[in-house]
Amino acid sequence: MPKEKTMRELAKEFPDKTYKELERYRNADRQQEAGACIMGEMRKDREETDWQEKYNKEHKLRQEAEGELTILKGIETNRVKEAQDALANSLEVNESHQKLNGKLQERLTELEEENKKMHDHLNERIYGARKSGM
Repeated sequence: MPKEKTMRELAKEFPDKTYKELERYRNADRQQEAGACIMGEMRKDREETDWQEKYNKEHKLRQEAEGELTILKGIETNRVKEAQDALANSLEVNESHQKLNGKLQERLTELEEENKKMHDHLNERIYGARKSGM
């Protein structure tokens, strides 16, 4: 901030001006300085208002983002629950199929043994028939 000039300094700077003109000049400087101070205060007020507006916008955006995040968490929770239910159902079906497959495997083994016994029995009868001369 520039130092305010005294009347003596102004008189040295402008020797052809009267005291009254120098006084007007000094008052104009003071008014200009006062205007700059007022403008500075207005700028501060405007900056503070701008800051508050920015803060309010940011706050509103943050709240919206939190709301969307809550919605997404809810959706994701539902998806996880659905996936867990589907997995549980799949595990039940898998267990059921394994039991059924085990039973079928046992039955297949029984039939193969039975088939082998029948085959052996028929071979014995054929061998016996051939041996007797048929």
